Amino acid sequence: MTKVTTGATMSLDGYIADASHGGFEYLFQWYTNGDVETPTANPDMTLRTSAASARHLRDLNGRTGALVVGRRLFDMTNGWGGRHPMDVPVVVVTHSVPDGWAPENDSFVFVTDGIERAIDRAKALAGDKEVGVNGGTIATQVIQAGLLDEVHVDLVPVLLGEGIPLFADLKIAPLQLDGPVSVVEGDGVTHLAYRVRAGA
Repeated sequence: MTKVTTGATMSLDGYIADASHGGFEYLFQWYTNGDVETPTANPDMTLRTSAASARHLRDLNGRTGALVVGRRLFDMTNGWGGRHPMDVPVVVVTHSVPDGWAPENDSFVFVTDGIERAIDRAKALAGDKEVGVNGGTIATQVIQAGLLDEVHVDLVPVLLGEGIPLFADLKIAPLQLDGPVSVVEGDGVTHLAYRVRAGA
């Protein structure tokens, strides 16, 4: 059965962005603070992390077969220039297909009939690999629908003071998770994984 996970880089006070959808100069320092290079599908984007974080990223990339994202993230990144840096197909949850895009191609599939359909489509694309869910709004929808298996957090030592949480407006809180089931200590980041309890 295909595992569905979500993950985000998070401040110690629980935010994945500051209140103005910024703060990434603090949150994403760990992507560039090391000596080990991890190339991406974007030739202009090579990550340079600690050895531990590089192994973590290689493992993550190796086990991910497809992504599910929301329209806001797709628009903010301009569709990653046509191909996601992880070099996997991306299912975009949206109300309508963006102008200039086909409903489906090798890089993107636009799903307009809900989160359950998007997860089903991503699982078909992922095969025996995992489906990753990106973006707090979509992650909240997936966990509330009972479709999420794990939550991954890249915890960085910064306090943003206020901002945007990963699971904003969660209607099923409090929700306890099991773990951590995995802990990797990088330079300026701790990679954590928690399992969503069955029946949650």
